[in-house]
Order: sequence, then C-alpha cells, then structure tokens
Amino acid sequence: MAQDLRPLGEDSPGYFNLALPKRYNFDKIFAIAAWVAIFFGLVILAVLLIDVFFDGLPRLSWQFISNPPSRKPLQAGIFPPLIGSVWLLVITAMVSFPLGVGAGIFLEEYATDNLLTQIIEINIANLAAVPSIIYGLLGLQVFVRWLEPITNGRSILTGALTLSLLILPIIIVATRESLRAIPNSLRQAGYALGATRWQVIREHIFPLALPGILTGTILALSRAIGETAPLITIGALSFITRPPMNPQDPFTALPIQIYNWI
Repeated sequence: MAQDLRPLGEDSPGYFNLALPKRYNFDKIFAIAAWVAIFFGLVILAVLLIDVFFDGLPRLSWQFISNPPSRKPLQAGIFPPLIGSVWLLVITAMVSFPLGVGAGIFLEEYATDNLLTQIIEINIANLAAVPSIIYGLLGLQVFVRWLEPITNGRSILTGALTLSLLILPIIIVATRESLRAIPNSLRQAGYALGATRWQVIREHIFPLALPGILTGTILALSRAIGETAPLITIGALSFITRPPMNPQDPFTALPIQIYNWI
C-alpha cells in the first residue's frame, strides 16, 4: 500500500487543529482574576493614602513640625521625635547596610556548602521572623548594660544598634537573592578573561544585583523606622523637649510619640 506523503491540510482526514480556544479559557479566567485582584489592592491603597492626605493636610503646619511635644494640644509638635527618627535611620543604615551586604556576598559567592554554612543560613532565615521585642530585650542586655561605657546606656546609638540587629537578616537574605538571580554565565565569562573572583563580583555581579539589594534595604529600613517595641524596651523616652544632638544623647522617636498621642 502506497503511503501518502503529501502535507496535511484542513481537508485531510489526519489533520489535527491545535488552535482549540476552549483549552485556554481557564488561562484567560485566571488572568482576568489576577488583574481584578491587583486593581482591587491598588484601589484600597489609593483610598487610604488619599484619606490620610486630605485628613492630615489641614493640621500640618510649620509650628507642628518645629515645636516640641506639649501637654497643650494646640502647642504640641514633633520636632524632637522627628530628629530622633532621622538619627536612628541614618545610623541604622550605616551599620546594617555594609554588614548585611558583606555577609550576603560572602555566603553566596565565597562560602562553601558545608554543615556550618547550612546552619548559618537556617538561622539567618529564622532570625528574620523573630518578634521585634526579642531584639529589644537583647539590646537592653548587651548595649544598655554590658556596653554602657560605649553607648552611654539608653541612647540613640543603642537604639540604632538594636534596630540594625533587627533588619540585618532581611538585608542578608535580599542580598543573597539578588546575587543568585545573576546568571552564572557572567561569572564564568569574567573568569575566562582572567579576572579574579573579587573583580568579577565588584565589576559585574554587584552592579547588576544592586537594584535588588537596595530594594531589600529600603524595605528593611522602612520596617525599622516604624518599630516601637524594641525602642521602648531599651528605654527610649516617651516625652522629651530637646532634640538629640549626638548619638549618645537620650531620645524619642516618631512611633513612640504617635503611640503616646493615640
């Protein structure tokens, strides 16, 4: 029996039409549901932001920003807590960013896969989920009591170091994930040209991973600047009329001030 070698066409008995619209109905429904969920979330966020903006704008004034807290509501301001929060944010970033990025680079690019490295990785992942008040208790014992000659006890430096411990695991994990997303072909291309491991990381890998690292760092700092429990635990003041002038001064912060007002 002779075999028909002609190409299949729509009129051929063996033709199989791959364009079956019903096969993709579920994909279309899922895509529509995803877009609806995204739109719903954005609408809720926009409504909250607009409500806060228009509700707070009439109450915002230079007097409110520049005055210290007061028992008289019309004279109360946020200047000392605002300066304290700025101090905390700057020192926390200066401590946590280099340590977190350096630890992430070492664990991802230099450390060998052994039992010790696996234990460290597991503990870092677990530390990211520890309640913030635990870090406050740790800071109370280590920075307030043991290192009081250096930190001056209940000071901005103590608060910043405590918050640095809080966000270090987040920055380390973000750094590792950003480095892991870079293709190995870039590393091997650098090695093939005679570059050392550090040269490859510095000139090729780190610049490409930097946007992801900065995103993780900003999110971590956002969490740190909004924390209240660890600052109260280490002894941050709830009322102060003078802004802190150096890292060893007593302080308060905006989250604590908001907590007192509410």
